[in-house]
Amino acid sequence: KEYAGYYVKVASEHIHVAMDVLSDMLVNSKFASDDIDRERGVILEEYNMYQDTPIYQVGWNFERLLFGDQPMGWSQVGTKELIQGVKHEDFVKYKESLYTPDNIVMSVVGNVDDRAVLDMVSKYFVFSNEKKQYKWKPYKKVSGGERVFLHHKKTEQAHVVIGFYGYPETHKDHYAEKVLSVLLGGNMSSRMFLSVREKLGLAYYISTTTDDYHDIGVISTRAGVDVRRIDDAVTAICGEYRKVVEFGVSEAEIVKAKEFLKGKLTLRLEDSEEYAHLLGKYELLHDAIKMPKEIIAGIDKVSASDVMRVAKDLFTEDRLRMALIGPYEDKQRFEARLKF
Repeated sequence: KEYAGYYVKVASEHIHVAMDVLSDMLVNSKFASDDIDRERGVILEEYNMYQDTPIYQVGWNFERLLFGDQPMGWSQVGTKELIQGVKHEDFVKYKESLYTPDNIVMSVVGNVDDRAVLDMVSKYFVFSNEKKQYKWKPYKKVSGGERVFLHHKKTEQAHVVIGFYGYPETHKDHYAEKVLSVLLGGNMSSRMFLSVREKLGLAYYISTTTDDYHDIGVISTRAGVDVRRIDDAVTAICGEYRKVVEFGVSEAEIVKAKEFLKGKLTLRLEDSEEYAHLLGKYELLHDAIKMPKEIIAGIDKVSASDVMRVAKDLFTEDRLRMALIGPYEDKQRFEARLKF
């Protein structure tokens, strides 16, 4: 939604080849019309694949519901009209507006020498266009609007996302929100999993996650549900949100959720590609590198009272939204179930 990443992962002795190939792609692309036409067909098939895959499509429907008709609410793959109509000139204009030296961050992780990397970047990444900062438009909050996005489709399984507007990544309670999401549905010992899936048998898959952007966020639960038991599933998911607000969370749950988050981060960053992504993303979006130890320290500071404060702030009925794909046509039926 907020950035594009180009990466090469190679053995350290081949870093010159990686730099050469990557820089050629970014700096010297010609966008030949024949190449665009060939790729157009590939992207159209990708578009069709997602349309036929409700588990993906329901998430984009949910974002459209929350964010409306603005960039945050649009699917990254685009529309059929755009894919079929985009031309050489559009690619050139797009590249010239975004791919400028002041709008690019390079992140290199591995068995490399700092000075040598700087020399390689200066050698390979030489841009002809002048420095000019891209003017991005901040997110505009959508007020009012629909609470349910219902997509009628004959499916064997209903796919649902139920959630709330959340915090941006820069918010002081960002890590408390992350801990809350893990506690609710981040793993197989979470509340949503044990209650909605294991105890009630209402869902095949179910998970709660956050989407963390620069100026807005989302906390939501997605599930694959028996089409005949969708009403019970919606009620059960909303019920788990409500229980956190009404009855609180235990210290043991907080400790488990925090250890899960830290363990997941530690394991992920064993991959040099993931480490480079982490450093580059923070530098690009927040103008400051955030090291893993800072993230872990932020997670460690979260207390049960922090999680409760976040839950009471975010989990309110006016923020509650739902996207659903399945063999249903009566939207009012689900609006009535969307209680908190």
